[in-house]
Amino acid sequence: MEVESIRIIEDQIIEEFAHFEDWMDKYNYIIEMGKDVPKIDPDLKTDNNLISGCQSRVWLHAEYKDGIVLFSADSEAVITRGLASLLIRVMNKQTPEDILNSDFFFVKKLGLKEHLSPNRSNGLVSMIKQMKLYALAFQTKASR
Repeated sequence: MEVESIRIIEDQIIEEFAHFEDWMDKYNYIIEMGKDVPKIDPDLKTDNNLISGCQSRVWLHAEYKDGIVLFSADSEAVITRGLASLLIRVMNKQTPEDILNSDFFFVKKLGLKEHLSPNRSNGLVSMIKQMKLYALAFQTKASR
């Protein structure tokens, strides 16, 4: 089974969000997405996997298997769990190179940073940064 490119997934997300007229509906959709987040193993809910810069506690784990990155996450806040799920949907099962080369234009296109509280917006940026750091580490390790 071939994995869809990050660009295609981002386009699908933009199309899905276009169906909602107001931001309350979009927030509810993000919260619903959080129910589908690949759950992190409870043993991995450690300080090492906590994302700094998030308003609520968010744990993110990544592993590198067969040339692709696999993410799992959890958060105490439903909206944050939904944001993590959204990012994982885009980056999960992608190569480190594809993750590093993506600008994640869907975040800007949806206006997420403008419509989230400043703390949640910072958390979103922190999650993206951490996911890219994982990808960089896996790319570096694989090239040795």
